[in-house]
Amino acid sequence: MSFEGKTALVAGAGGGMGLNIANDLLAAGANVLLADAKSPPDDIAAGPGRHRYLQGDLTEEAAVEQAVATAVADFGRLDYLVNAIGVLWLEHDVSILEIDWAVWDRVFAVNLKTHAMTSSHAIPEMRKAGGGAMVHFSSIDALSGDPKPQDAYGASKAAVIRLSKAIAVQCAKDRIRSNVILPGPVLSPMQERWQGRPEAQAAVAARVPLGRLGTTQDQADACLFLLSDKASFITGTELIVDGGVTAQP
Repeated sequence: MSFEGKTALVAGAGGGMGLNIANDLLAAGANVLLADAKSPPDDIAAGPGRHRYLQGDLTEEAAVEQAVATAVADFGRLDYLVNAIGVLWLEHDVSILEIDWAVWDRVFAVNLKTHAMTSSHAIPEMRKAGGGAMVHFSSIDALSGDPKPQDAYGASKAAVIRLSKAIAVQCAKDRIRSNVILPGPVLSPMQERWQGRPEAQAAVAARVPLGRLGTTQDQADACLFLLSDKASFITGTELIVDGGVTAQP
């Protein structure tokens, strides 16, 4: 899967899955604009693709406009968008019966509004490039309820699926594809509750049919496939990357 001569914007590239995806795209020859509210990480890949890191709050439209404009100004075009930005506030995101609505609004701003705004600003540039592809990250939490809920997280991730389908239908005539990845349990910075706790990791892994936690590389591999020409007839769909968790009764 070659991405030479193409440009990607990876939103949420300050660590975890987003950084893994950005590094794999750089290694495959793509030029990458990495955007995140976090400070630049130390381990951005050396290339062969070129990169630029832009720090900013992507819930603000001005930051989104700057990210897209910078990608085009630096690299001449925009072909791919990856929306890996997201937040999971375990201690604050609770049932709607108890939630602080300011938390609800912020979770939706990060998990959904950013996906919508980056897509809105990326699509005109993809049209100029003759087409493109997007991958938005949802979660298997979007597919079911939970007795220990993070209701804002689950609802916002479900909305990402609907948003992607709308983009896929509206932009198919422009040769722009839009798909969603639904990760299962992944050992990443977002899951800080498992960090340094091998017993907790083992307990979660025991509920995964493949017998292990997912990695950010698992998600990056799926993402690069969906972006690539090998997925040229795939749009408006969801790829579950969860080790078989949702296949169980």
